[in-house]
Parts: sequence; C-alpha cells; structure tokens
Amino acid sequence: MKAYRLIVTGLVQGVGFRPFIHRLAVKNNVNGFVRNIGGSEVEIWIEGFVDNIERFVESIKNDKPIVAYIDEVIIEEKEPQGYTSFQILPSSSDRITRSNIPPDFAICRDCLNEILDPSNRRYRYPFNSCAYCGPRFSYIYKVPYDRENTAMSKYRLCKECLIEYNDLENIRRYHAEGISCPNDGPRLYLINAKTWESIETKDPVTETAKLIDEGYIVAIKGIGGFHIACLASCDETVLKLRYRKRRLTKPFAVMGLNTSVLEKLVYIDESDRFLLESPQSPILLLPKKPDTPVSKYVSPGLSHEGVFIAYTPLHYLLLMETRDKFLVMTSGNIHGEPMCIDEDCVRNRLKNIVDYVLTHDRVIVNRVDDSVLRKTLGNYVFLRRSRGYAPQWIRLKKDLSGVFIGFGSDLNNVFSIGFENKIVMSQYIGDLDSFEAQRDLLKYLDFLVHNYHIDPSKAIVVVDKHPQYVSRSIGYEYASRYNTMVIDIQHHYAHAIGALYEAGLEGSYISLVIDGLGWGDDNTIWGGELLVINDLEPVYSRIGSINQLPLTSDRDTFYPMRLLVGLMTIMGYDWNDIERLLSRLGVYDKSLFEYTIVYKLVQSNKYTPASSTGRLIDLVSALLNVCSYRSYDGEPAIKLEALADRADRIVDIPGFRIVNRDGLNKLDYYSAIEWLIENRDLLSPEVLARSFLYNLGYWFGELLTNSIKGLRIENTVLISGGAAVNNYIGMGFKQRLDEDDLKLYIPLKIPLNDEGVCFGQVVAASLYRNKLY
Repeated sequence: MKAYRLIVTGLVQGVGFRPFIHRLAVKNNVNGFVRNIGGSEVEIWIEGFVDNIERFVESIKNDKPIVAYIDEVIIEEKEPQGYTSFQILPSSSDRITRSNIPPDFAICRDCLNEILDPSNRRYRYPFNSCAYCGPRFSYIYKVPYDRENTAMSKYRLCKECLIEYNDLENIRRYHAEGISCPNDGPRLYLINAKTWESIETKDPVTETAKLIDEGYIVAIKGIGGFHIACLASCDETVLKLRYRKRRLTKPFAVMGLNTSVLEKLVYIDESDRFLLESPQSPILLLPKKPDTPVSKYVSPGLSHEGVFIAYTPLHYLLLMETRDKFLVMTSGNIHGEPMCIDEDCVRNRLKNIVDYVLTHDRVIVNRVDDSVLRKTLGNYVFLRRSRGYAPQWIRLKKDLSGVFIGFGSDLNNVFSIGFENKIVMSQYIGDLDSFEAQRDLLKYLDFLVHNYHIDPSKAIVVVDKHPQYVSRSIGYEYASRYNTMVIDIQHHYAHAIGALYEAGLEGSYISLVIDGLGWGDDNTIWGGELLVINDLEPVYSRIGSINQLPLTSDRDTFYPMRLLVGLMTIMGYDWNDIERLLSRLGVYDKSLFEYTIVYKLVQSNKYTPASSTGRLIDLVSALLNVCSYRSYDGEPAIKLEALADRADRIVDIPGFRIVNRDGLNKLDYYSAIEWLIENRDLLSPEVLARSFLYNLGYWFGELLTNSIKGLRIENTVLISGGAAVNNYIGMGFKQRLDEDDLKLYIPLKIPLNDEGVCFGQVVAASLYRNKLY
C-alpha cells in the first residue's frame, strides 16, 4: 500500500473537478479525500495499491472535465493514514500554491435542453447551471470556490437540489456549488424604469419580449453586468437608442438565439461556429450578408457585425420569445462609464435610456464585460479579453524574478499581476477617463491581490512612461501606500516584449509595434516602431520608425481633418492648396477657421511630432471622406478598413521610400500622401483605401528588411499594437516578409491593443529586476 498527496493547479475549481476525482477514485479502488484549498487549487490524498494509483493519476490528465485544464500536478509520497473510503471534504482556506480563479462559462447543451423540456423541473428556469457552465468569477467573493463564498450563498438548496448535490452518480450536479432550481434560486423582476415600480406578471421573460417587440428599450441583468436590449431590425428603435445613449455611430453588438439565427445575418464558417458556441461565447466580428435584416444603424459604415449567441438561460429564453430571435445587446452604461452591475446604477444612470428593467436578486460581485475577437490574417485576435477568459492566467516558459503589478495603459485599461511563471490579466476595466473606471481598477486589483495571496508591500509596481497617464498616477499612489518600488516601462517596449514572452520565444527578435500613441524615449509621441529585443535583457534598440506628423491639440484625435491639414503644411503645401482640397472634401467657411489655426501652429513649429501609424490612418480616412469626426476609439481606421473590404483590387501607391535620418531608418510616406491627394478622384475610394493599407503594410516590411541587415536575430518577426489588427496592413507586411523567408507571429493570447500593455509591463519589469539584483 502506498499513499500520495497531490496538489493540482490550473483551472480546477468551479469546473466539476472534485466530483470527477471522487468518481475516479471509486472506479480505481483508491481511498482518501479531495478538497478545494485557498489558492484555487485542489488537494488530493490517495492510498491504495500502486497499479490502482498509477491508473488514477493517469486518468486525471486524460479524462478531466471538458472546461477544466491542468497546469501542474505536484505529487508527494506520504505515510498511509488508513483511509477506508474516498470523500469530498469541506474546503480549506490554507494556500499551498496558486491556481486559477474560474471564469464565467456559457450555458452548456445539457442545461439548455433542460430549460426547453416541459417535463423537466427546470423547464424555462432562467438561472439553470451545472458543474460545467454558468457564472463563476462574476459572482465569487473569495476563493476557494464554494457556495458560501459566492452570491449563491443566500439561496438554500431545496430537498431535490440537495439530493442532486449529494448524488455521486449525478455527474453534472454532484457537489456543483452554483446549482439552483425554480424552488430555491434567484427571482426575476420586471420594473418600469420611469416609476421604478414592479410590473405584475406571471412570466417576466415573456412580458419583456413583448415590450421589446413593441419597440421599447430594456435593461437586462446578465452574468457580469446589465445589457441594454432592443430590436435590431427596426431603424426607428435603433436610432432612438442611439439618441438616448448619445452614441452617434459606435457599433452595437447583436445577440442571436443561436448560430443558425446568426447565419441569416453574417457569414459563418465552422471555426467561427466553434468559437461562438464555445464555453467562452465571445462577440465575434463577422462579415455582414448583403440581405441582412439588421438595421443599417446598428453598425453604420462597417462591413462586419459584432455577433454572439445567447450564452445564459435568461438570454436564451428571452430571445426565443422575440419575433426576430436576434436583438441589439449592448453594454448597460452611459458614455464613458463602466457597465452597471446593480439596480441603483441602473436607476440613477440609465433611467433616461431604458423604458423597462428585467432584473433579478442575485448579486453581481465582479463586473465582467463581453469579450470581443476578430480575424486578422485568418487568426482570431482579441479586441477585448474579458468574460470567459479573465482572470485566467497565462503561463510563461520562465519564472519571473519576483511579484509584479502592471497598471497598464489609460485606454482600454487592463491591469496584471505576475508571480512565479504566471501572469494574471484582469477583466476589461475600460478607459480611465471616468472616476468610476479608476475606482474599478483599484477595486478589482484588491480582489485579485487578496485572492491570489499577494503581499502588495513585496510586489513591484509597473507603470507606463507617459507622464500624463492616469494609470501611472494611480500606480505611484498605490506604491506609496504600500511603500514599494516603481518601475517605468516604455509603452512600445511593453507591447514588443509581451508578444515575445506570450509566444514563448528565446533569443533576439525584431518587433514591429504600430498604434496610435505612446510616450517615446525622446519625449515625442511614438506609434510606428521597429524594436530589437531579446528574452534575457531589459534593453531594446529602436532601429526603425515611421515619418512624423504634427499634433497641435487633443482635438486632432477627434477631428482627423486637422491631422491632414497639419501634415500637408509640413509637406510644403500653401494655404490656398489646402483650402481647395478642404472644399472638395465638403469643408466650408465655418470650419475653415479652425484649420487656419492648425496651419499657422504648424508653420510656427508649435506642435508635437508623432511617429504615429494610427494618426496616419486617421488622416487618410479623412482624405478619402470616410470619417471626419471620431466618435469612438478607432472609428476612422475601422471605417477605412470597412471601405477597403469593398474594393475589387489593389494598386501600387508610389511615393513610399526608406530614408535614414540621424542614424535611424524611417518609412517616408509624404510622397505617397501627395499621390493620394492628386489621384483621389481618379480611382474609387474603395480601391484607394485597400491599396493604401496594403502598401503601408508592405513598406513596413521593406523598412524592416532594410533595417535588420547585418543583425544577428531570429527569423520570426513579431507584430503588436492596436493598428496591427488591420487585415490589409497585415497582408502587405506578411507579403514582404514572405519574400525574405521571414515568419510572422501575431499574439493570440493577449490583445494587440493597449489591453496587452500590462502583460508586457510585468515581463519587462522582471527583466529589469534581474539586472538590478
């Protein structure tokens, strides 16, 4: 007889792992116990014959629950204690190591079948879940993952649920902590948003569906926050929502009952279907069908629709009752603030937006926005990594040199915690413009610090170098509170080194980082950089960049025509030439005054130079009359790519060239812009849009291949930054790399945009600490 203690880490709490271990132990005739412990790991004690134990351990790895994954199994031989059976013991708050906090999972097929079966006791039950699906992170107060540590603690199991909970043969509900039924679970309410009075109805879901079909706008309490729902097929209703939400053109997501419904709206292939129907069920950007019944005002000017399926029983039951079986399902927030997670927020913030509120009495503990992905060069890349993915960690090939807290960027903020060989990225926090978002950053940082058993006084704080970033200020204040050190990391280096470590590569590499802005080492704005990096040293060489354009004001970000005027000024155009172009673009006297100011500021050298790819794309969007006002992040670039999707060919755009200035190779695009100005009326905007983006990507490749001559680096090229998601830039860039047999790596586990900065901050700070000590 032998005895062993096993500590299993990974995603092993809240996924049916203990019941699985219990069944495995009985099957293999071993005794002992299994329990959750305080670092989100699972402890197993087994005693038995060696052959039985070996089969047991092998089966843990091969037969684990579908939503679980195992990072590590630590095995220690122990003295047998004489156990005569196998039990699931109460959880312990002791922490032996660390493991993943479970994310939220979409409803599984079995739970869906139950709510659709009239003979099942959970028929039409909007909170159905089991060991393999339902809320996890969004309703957990602390680890270990036990019912008493979640928002389900106030719901006592009824007799029938208790029988299921204790039934070893009930694979889906044996010791499933979040189970409930119509007799003992949360309750739904339908409320009039104007009077805040409950509406008497036997079936709030059916009544809500009727209201939506009549054109009303309804707030719906989901897993990680409130959605705002309305008809997606009715122009009048969608425009009403835009007016109330003050959301001029930013696209709304569309939720469909299932992928069969979504196929009527967008083109879906088998890999898309697999992702949409996965336990993560993210929003996925897919090409619109020409005969789509979705209103053109849902995503105006775009070629793709953001779609997802009903991932909770509540959403499914609601959509099933609506006429279209698809709805606008957008975040329940006012402009610039995080999504509401409680009724007080809805009552105070959304009262002028929604007509009714479909809510329930289960508390949302942690706000979790929907995740969003798109395809770039055939790969699924994150635009937002949140529900279904966060706060799962990403494993590194090497251990970090300590414990680190990365405060990320100001736009699309996500923070990170790094320890051992793992980096935990938080759920999406959002832009840090609002007090509410800043509050959420600290709230959820405290949550993860506590539940991953991090001592902040022993952690190193990592911030962006931009002197005006709010995230930087918050990071310094946090470090001061806990009397710990701070390391500043350059924005684009964080992007680059994050991509390197996410890929698990070793050696020296070249990385292209293209985005809107980041504070450069020369105190100018960077955004189109070639950096040589390696996995061992916290050093990087900037060997290439893109030509600079002038920024005269924060308004340049919102009015890309200002960027065009500024660039034409430094290119040598006089005011008469600029005025003639502006008139062709529909700019008249009232707006001309603003552009004369830009012209004079640039002529007087009163501007900030910026090697920004994002702003270059913005001004081309203005030049082609695609977008003259940016109402949401990335709008000019997104609409330019959408226009490019409609092109039937690509033409060469002359004027790009590689020059060397002050020892730095630069991509000079000034003559290419001049060619666009002169030829904008000779070719279609669609062809010009696709051709410009493709040629820009190709010439980034030319810049890279020219700049790496004589360097001893690996033949894999990394790409990152918000502009790297652009498919046509990627196509051109990859084409040029292919010509020199260079491979391209695009990060797939972390977002390419500024959400990914916090990941790279932790990696870079770890390298700096290694060098210091």
